[in-house]
Amino acid sequence: MNKTLTFIDLFAGAGGLSEGFVRAGFRPLAHVEADASACATLTTRLVFQYLKETNADSKYLDYLQGVIDREKFWAELPSNLRRSVIHEKISNDSIRRIYSKIDKQLDGSQVDLIIGGPPCQAYSLIGRSRDPNRMVGDTRNYLFKFYACFLHRYKPRFFVFENVLGLLTAGNQIYLDHMLKLFRKAGYSTDFKVLNSEDFGVLQKRRRVIVIGQRDNPQFNFPTLQTTETSWNLKDALLSDLPSLEPGQELTISKYTKPCNDYLKASEIRNGLQFTSQHIARPHNLRDLEIYSIAISRWLEDRSRLKYDELPERLRTHKNIDGFLDRFKVVNPFGHSHTVVAHIAKDGHYYIYPDPEQVRSISVREAARIQSFPDDFYFEGGRTAAYRQIGNAVPPLMAQAIAKWIKKQFDEASNFASLHKSR
Repeated sequence: MNKTLTFIDLFAGAGGLSEGFVRAGFRPLAHVEADASACATLTTRLVFQYLKETNADSKYLDYLQGVIDREKFWAELPSNLRRSVIHEKISNDSIRRIYSKIDKQLDGSQVDLIIGGPPCQAYSLIGRSRDPNRMVGDTRNYLFKFYACFLHRYKPRFFVFENVLGLLTAGNQIYLDHMLKLFRKAGYSTDFKVLNSEDFGVLQKRRRVIVIGQRDNPQFNFPTLQTTETSWNLKDALLSDLPSLEPGQELTISKYTKPCNDYLKASEIRNGLQFTSQHIARPHNLRDLEIYSIAISRWLEDRSRLKYDELPERLRTHKNIDGFLDRFKVVNPFGHSHTVVAHIAKDGHYYIYPDPEQVRSISVREAARIQSFPDDFYFEGGRTAAYRQIGNAVPPLMAQAIAKWIKKQFDEASNFASLHKSR
């Protein structure tokens, strides 16, 4: 198939879903995202990809090292590509404006695919438990309506909608049922499945609801995706080639300390550059460091988790020892990580680095590796914003598996059409 397949990414975040589709050969026509830092990340990624295609990626290193500022770096990107990142919150007030911006990017071309998923707080079990109204009446419950509007307008052949497991139970499934009904009215047969990122080479236990829809197909069934059998553990991603860090230490540029191992090569986390960026650790107070040290020792010695009520009284900050005892968690180097979520931006207690010689929480780069982002991926906005973007993202390796299947459907349809045309 010679035609380059195109997509629009809605509620794009930092672009984890987009990254997987770009790797599979798709080209983004537009990314729509409300968060300013995520939009900056998307723009920087577009510049990097553009420079890589033109063999001018040495300017990326200049940017990371501070030799050139961001505006000068972004100026390397043609203006039409720069405008493809649309910093807008999708709403009734903005949707026509967003349509206009996307239409200018299309220049008459066809949209092959729409991808994305709205913010998940309204559906997540954690979000509901923290909200006094359990998210009832939250406007984010209905953002899928705008997704359906984009399907009506651009009529792609396929769409991919991603969200958290809570979507299956939120409102006694009323939101999911309403969503699928709207997608059917837009002309799509749909099916959904819960996917685990571990099945696609991601060293993390992360389950997400994926809805795929196809236009002009009366009965679409969720495909069997190509999975990745792996014996690799998190130590292959975290305890291999990154320099040691002290709490609060920031390495803007990190040269690798060891050659690339099999996992980092197979996952394309290390993919050609001789360095990485944002190996940045948050600072910790002495009390937390002592707790982290105890948690690390217990986990490495007998695989047991430290419970809050087991701490010495002098290390406790409150008297509640009856609930939420699992406050400090070491990531498991002998298996796969527990789910990385956006709350990692608030504190590192749940993501303690598994090494008694480096008592700290995981760095920005380590969190990105757990999510399968490549080492050449830079997150804009500072440390806290980077953690939040990483925690909210779709793992690129899982996205790539979905993208490969969809691209195969386009290729097969094109080959079938060519075969019949030649007869």
